[in-house]
Amino acid sequence: MTTYDVRYAIHEDHYKTLDTEGLRKHFLVETVFVKDEVCLTYTHYERMIVGGIWPVSKPVRLETIDSLKSAHFLDRRELGAMNIGGPARITVDGEIFELAHKEAIYIGAGNKEVVFESLDAANPAKLYVNSAPAHTSYPTKKVGQEDADVLALGSTETSNKRVIRKLLVNSVVQTCQLQMGMTELLDGSVWNTMPAHIHDRRMEAYFYFKVPEDQAVCHFMGSEKETRHLWVKNEQAVVSPPWSMHCGAGTASYIFIWGMAGENLDYDDMDKFNASDIL
Repeated sequence: MTTYDVRYAIHEDHYKTLDTEGLRKHFLVETVFVKDEVCLTYTHYERMIVGGIWPVSKPVRLETIDSLKSAHFLDRRELGAMNIGGPARITVDGEIFELAHKEAIYIGAGNKEVVFESLDAANPAKLYVNSAPAHTSYPTKKVGQEDADVLALGSTETSNKRVIRKLLVNSVVQTCQLQMGMTELLDGSVWNTMPAHIHDRRMEAYFYFKVPEDQAVCHFMGSEKETRHLWVKNEQAVVSPPWSMHCGAGTASYIFIWGMAGENLDYDDMDKFNASDIL
């Protein structure tokens, strides 16, 4: 079964008029995983789709949705999936891939039948997915932690010591426009993505997980001169428009998955802001 909703693009001027309820309605994805379902949010920011696939008691098939107007989900799209649960098996047009915890897979456009299943019913897989339009078909590829392009950034003094694993990026796997990676905050660090930045050529989605029970992450967005915030719980996602600055801080350490789509594949294409200049 597949469930989905649609988020239309919001202009920056409109965004400034929104209250807390309005901000959450347009930019926060509160439910990412539903047992034995594909749960998706179709956004009009670069036509990015964010969602979760949680095969608990049975395999789950990737099906098209009405918004795509296509016979198959991947007729004109590429898809990236990262496993945050137990071991997974993914069958792509008859080819089998197995993903361990924190491993990823890129699935190219044109594949017709994609099935997700758990290898251990007591520890089911959880696949967080991003999908973007694709102009051509590139090969499906599994990407393990050892394959990632790894960066160690930040410091304990600024509470943002972190490890960035770029898994589905052009230095690791060929994609049309989709890029995905995983950033893990080390013990005692809570600030992500510092310095805060904007990249007007790409939208981005953040998925927060391993947020301890009764803790949360405060995600900051908007113009650097007029910021707003969203309080995000474990296994929730935020849609970040191209015009929006973004950064966040948690009440405890956590991990987040970032996914981007847009004009280019240049990870460092961003305009940064000093913390002292943000209002």
